[in-house]
Amino acid sequence: MAAPKKKSPARSVRKAPPTKATRRPTAGKARKAAPTKPARAAVIPARTPVAKTRAIGPLPASLIAAVKALDGKKAEKIRVIELGPLSSVADYFVLATGTSEPHLRALRIELDRALEEAGSRVRGIEAQRESGWTVVDAFDIVFHLFRPEQREAFRLEALWKDGVDVPVASILSA
Repeated sequence: MAAPKKKSPARSVRKAPPTKATRRPTAGKARKAAPTKPARAAVIPARTPVAKTRAIGPLPASLIAAVKALDGKKAEKIRVIELGPLSSVADYFVLATGTSEPHLRALRIELDRALEEAGSRVRGIEAQRESGWTVVDAFDIVFHLFRPEQREAFRLEALWKDGVDVPVASILSA
C-alpha cells in the first residue's frame, strides 16, 4: 500500500485592510454625512495704492531742467519716481507720454538739449522705429517716453511702486 501524499501547506495571502477609498458601505447601515461648515466668503483686503510722495528738497539740476523741458513740449502724465536704494541702475525714473511717434521724437530731442544745457551727459538712447517707447539713459536718471498704449501695456509705475513719487508741480515751480 502506498503512503498517502502529503499536501503542501496552502499559501495564505494576506490582504491589506480596506482603506477609506476602497471600503464600501454596508447595505444595512446608513452612512452619516459629515457635518459641513457654512461656506464663508473669502475676505481679501483690497490693496489700495498709497502714493508715497517726497517733500521737495535738493534735486539734481539736470532732473529739474529735463522735467521742465518735457512739460514745455507738452508731454502728458509726467511722473518722477525716486528709486534711491531700490535700484542700482538709477536714482530717478521719469515717465512721460507723447501722443505720436513724431511727438516722442520731439520730446527726445528737447530732453537731449535740456540735459546738455544742464551739464549732464546722455549715456545712451534706445528707440526703435514705431515701437512707441523711447528710453534715454542719463546716468542717475532714466527717462521713459511712451505712447499711451505702450505706457498702459508696460505699466512701469506698477513695477516700481515701492519708489517715492516726487511731485512734478513742485519741480515745475522750482
